[in-house]
Amino acid sequence: MLIDFHVHCFNPKIAERAIKALQERADIPPLTNGLIEDTVRMFDLWGVDKGVLLPIATKPSQQLVLNDWCAANNNGRFISFGSVHPDADDVCGELDRIVALGLHGIKLHPDYQGFMVDEDRLDFLYDEIEKRDLPVIFHAGFDVISPALIHCPVTGVLNMLRKHPHLKVILAHLGGNDSHQQVLDLLAGCGGQVYLDTAFTGRYVTDEIMEKIIRKHGADRILFASDCPWDSPAVIRDKILRLGISDDDKDKIFSQNALRLLGKDIVDNV
Repeated sequence: MLIDFHVHCFNPKIAERAIKALQERADIPPLTNGLIEDTVRMFDLWGVDKGVLLPIATKPSQQLVLNDWCAANNNGRFISFGSVHPDADDVCGELDRIVALGLHGIKLHPDYQGFMVDEDRLDFLYDEIEKRDLPVIFHAGFDVISPALIHCPVTGVLNMLRKHPHLKVILAHLGGNDSHQQVLDLLAGCGGQVYLDTAFTGRYVTDEIMEKIIRKHGADRILFASDCPWDSPAVIRDKILRLGISDDDKDKIFSQNALRLLGKDIVDNV
């Protein structure tokens, strides 16, 4: 089974506009048109069984509509997370609604949402997410929207984890986009329920450093992910298959860790 833990799709009302803007900003051609149907078509070609849909509320007013759309697509090939904006007045109410909608976690993007990962003002939000036993996934490391300021650096992550040692955390991009030596030196192997996903590592992480990070952090806390439509799950799958780790560890990464984190019954029922 292959579960892609980091997939982006968009409401048809904004998909074309969103994909075009992101493509121009990052100068990376997308592998889908951003629609659910086209992503499923590519899943079939890539051999992906299910994808975890990750929305981003870039402003407080987006929460309601965005989470409703994710709930409507929390079925079939997709396991949907929700998103809240840290500056929203009704953030606790929206977290409760996310649970009621049957969404399975929270996506936060410090760069797009304008916060540093270890800011004290975020402690309340992290505590509320933890109270609801939801995993939270962060964009970690460099992002083209904020090239001069890394909002989720390795050192910031470590500060946040010291304050919230029981929070279920997923750090995208193998712990820090464009910061993988620092991830290996400082973050890999940390305690707690801290997972690293492999999103956007197809072209930008060497096999050698990926294997070192996996070995140090433990294959049981690595999640297969692509960042579709910006990287190919087939390329990342083949990269992991090349690594000198056991077949059992590869199976953990491809699906078993996701099944354990989300619950096998959840995956089977969507």
